[in-house]
Amino acid sequence: MAITLSHGGPTIYRSAARSRQVLVGTIEGVVCMERAPGGPGWHVASRALTDKHIHALLIEPESGTVFAGVNHGSIFASADDGRTWEPRDEGLTEHNVYSLACTRLPGGPRILAGTEPAHLFHSDDLGRHWAEVPALRSGDTSHWRFPAPPHVAHTKHIAVHPDDPQTLFVGIEQGGLLKSTDAGRTFQVIPGMDEDVHRTVINPLNPDLMYVTTGVGMYVTADGGKTWEQRTDQQHPIGGYPDLLVHHPRQPQLMFVASAEKGPGSWFQDHYAGSRISRSADGGQTWQAVRHGFPDRPLRTAFEAMCLEDWGESFSLFGATATGEVWCSDDGGEHWSEVLSGLPPVSKGPHYRAFAAA
Repeated sequence: MAITLSHGGPTIYRSAARSRQVLVGTIEGVVCMERAPGGPGWHVASRALTDKHIHALLIEPESGTVFAGVNHGSIFASADDGRTWEPRDEGLTEHNVYSLACTRLPGGPRILAGTEPAHLFHSDDLGRHWAEVPALRSGDTSHWRFPAPPHVAHTKHIAVHPDDPQTLFVGIEQGGLLKSTDAGRTFQVIPGMDEDVHRTVINPLNPDLMYVTTGVGMYVTADGGKTWEQRTDQQHPIGGYPDLLVHHPRQPQLMFVASAEKGPGSWFQDHYAGSRISRSADGGQTWQAVRHGFPDRPLRTAFEAMCLEDWGESFSLFGATATGEVWCSDDGGEHWSEVLSGLPPVSKGPHYRAFAAA
């Protein structure tokens, strides 16, 4: 079994055993990294779609179909674990794909795709045909805007309620958080946080407890989104620009966040992100930077993808950077090692260019 590591795809997995393969979405395609049998080492087993910048990877669990959302390149699918790929984008009217998710409706699995400009699409036949979800844009979108050129907002992240497959949370960067309780037929804006929404993470044991990372810090709600508390700000030790957030699916009070000191605008000026991964054992009340295996100071590069795999006896974490390194912990985040380097960058849009110029 494989899992995926990408900027805009799923980030939390439960597996019967520790996966030997991780599919990584890079600016030069899908890299399959494989664990050495019986050992801790990793190597690159294969590469595919090498002329595509992969924003998001998704494995639909029932069919095993792998989907790749491509930066200015539409959507591709693989029915053989990523070895061969075909375009599946009929009906997709926006082709700069940022995010992918899936849910299980009574009629079968539904694939969801978010794009730039910020639209939402769905497919009920494993990507062979797509239709827009027009309700996402039925309200006022005049304030949806992104700071960097071309100043167009995108659908950065899609989260599905753990107990209700018809309830969706869609994050617009920048434009806020929207919620649908009817599989996308209608949406409402969820107020109470900064509009630079990065990700929504929902506690599976208590779905009213939700976390949203934004460009100015992390927000938490304990009442399903009616009220919000800003838990971290731009001066917080985890870093002022939190993005990637995961929790343990069976112990969701155990959380990990990857943050940078400041936003991407500063990365291009200073060629420095100051990234670090922090851990919370109390549901985000307190955080400590993880240090074993990392350099003494924050990384110059940015973490652009992170995932967690619960495999029973313990769990593994993976983090991929905008300069082509993959870090891994197989002991619950206690100790980390750089298991691969020299890969193509993992990058949302042009972020990797901030560090290539250094």
